[in-house]
Amino acid sequence: MATMIKRSRPSVATMRLMRIALCGALTLAAASAQAAIWSDTYIGWRYGTKYAEPYESNDISKNIFMLTNTSGTKYGVNFFNVDLLLSDSKDPAFAGSKSGAQETYIVERFTLDIGKVLGRDIKFTGVRGVGLTVGFDYNSKADAGYNSKKRMLLVGPAVMFDVPGFLTVSVVELYESNAPYNTYSGTGVERYHYDPHPMLTGAWGIPIGTTGLAFEGFANWIAAKGRDEFGGHTKPEINIDMELMYDLGKVMGLDKGKLKVGPEFHYWKNKFGNDSSIPLTSGGPGDGAFAKTPEIRVEWHF
Repeated sequence: MATMIKRSRPSVATMRLMRIALCGALTLAAASAQAAIWSDTYIGWRYGTKYAEPYESNDISKNIFMLTNTSGTKYGVNFFNVDLLLSDSKDPAFAGSKSGAQETYIVERFTLDIGKVLGRDIKFTGVRGVGLTVGFDYNSKADAGYNSKKRMLLVGPAVMFDVPGFLTVSVVELYESNAPYNTYSGTGVERYHYDPHPMLTGAWGIPIGTTGLAFEGFANWIAAKGRDEFGGHTKPEINIDMELMYDLGKVMGLDKGKLKVGPEFHYWKNKFGNDSSIPLTSGGPGDGAFAKTPEIRVEWHF
């Protein structure tokens, strides 16, 4: 990897906007937890053998354990998820380690429905509402080469489409930073702030008639975020995760939606903004920046 560089903090105006977005996200999330009209919580597990990490080999196996809550309130929908990701030794915990990396990744999103705030429907052809999405990502990973400590805030408009289930599409501005540390070289960098950059993001959960199947997932197009910590140019990312889930409770005598299983596929090109076209032999992130991962997924809802 290239030498890490320092970067000055964002402007006062940018920092103020970041604080407003974070306070808004936390306030709305707290309100959602206290005044939920409906709520769905599940613990889950997914597994695959074709995960990839930039600057590392492909075909990393991971067990991922999930805790997820989605709830609806008088004014919108809240989504909260915690993933615990456990890698095999191909993604080592530190230089020379024979054990795999461990990572915690937290996602919080609140989509405010403007029509519900105003007390009147905002609907037109194919659209059931418009709103504002706010939220944050937080991660901490213990691995050999990067030790990610991502912090990201986001805010932007949203459209809720009129489909069975739900389909929400947002255009948000991202304010992201990281403070990596490389155990191979023993070098790190103080918290580094990327350029603010937009993301087009969609999330969906669409039942397929009365089959007990549902097509679910998310898709992100993330613009380049300026130079990275090492002085290189970042690239736009495509990050798509989709699954076809079956309500197994229907055939096991359980409550509807209690146990869901299904295949999942994760496609992530230019992971974390790394240019996947530059091979490892040329000092680039190589194929590890382009993940194409089949998975199995299980959810227990309560």
